[in-house]
Amino acid sequence: MNIYRELKTILTEGNLSEGESKAVALMLLEKVAGLPTAKALIADGKDLLCRRQSLLELAARVAQGEPVQYVLGEADFCGLTMKVQPGVLIPRPETEELVNWVIENDNLNHNDNHNFQLSIKQVLDIGTGSGCIAVALAKKLKSAKVEAWDVSDIALQIAQENATRNGVNVKLKKVDVLSNLNDNHNLNSFDVIVSNPPYICEEEKKEMEKHVLEHEPKLALFVPNNDPLLFYRRIAELGLSMLAKGGKLFFEINRRFGKDVVKMLKEMNYQEVELRQDMFGNDRMVKAINPS
Repeated sequence: MNIYRELKTILTEGNLSEGESKAVALMLLEKVAGLPTAKALIADGKDLLCRRQSLLELAARVAQGEPVQYVLGEADFCGLTMKVQPGVLIPRPETEELVNWVIENDNLNHNDNHNFQLSIKQVLDIGTGSGCIAVALAKKLKSAKVEAWDVSDIALQIAQENATRNGVNVKLKKVDVLSNLNDNHNLNSFDVIVSNPPYICEEEKKEMEKHVLEHEPKLALFVPNNDPLLFYRRIAELGLSMLAKGGKLFFEINRRFGKDVVKMLKEMNYQEVELRQDMFGNDRMVKAINPS
């Protein structure tokens, strides 16, 4: 029997849409069996006898609601492969857009001899999770020194594995930004602080997909209903002392609070505050410049 159709049937019976079933079946065949799409569509189960049972079991797990990235133990991000498992968020396409925005601001001054100056020399990623942002920036901004913080030991372990897997050096630290952290820590040392912090209000749970609620870490997802800007405010406070003059702050945000984040940053005297939408037309990213 055609193995692609077998997998797709299992996934569709698990209430995945036709499009989702097709995408997941092809992903399983690519990642587990090493088959490109053209071969995956026509592969016979007999030709994949040693892999068939494993593929069927993985498809059944996805059909029961487990995210395919956790099932596979990895996710693609910015052209890189990241290890993921319960305990860290699965990287999203919107976060790739945040990384690309940081890179846009590197302001490379190229000439024909390939001699140029990098404006971004020191980067801090707060709430790094799997390390996807930090690792991608370290890979793309080859001369930059990248530091990443998280409060979770599991996240820091996975972030280190992802840095090693992708051949980059990221300085990882266990830091709780909501604790009484000394605001003079690394005074004026960073050109960029970037963060995709928890930003979903508890009241939004009813709107969320079941597989996210049941499998992804709540520590990395939720903030109190009465203080949705909790992490943005604290990180922006740190940014005033830790960013170099003209250093840039980049946030991924809850689309409901774009204007609120912009207002807060302006009230804190950040300059050139910019709100940007993601590929889906949602307010998703904010950039601001430290004036002092």
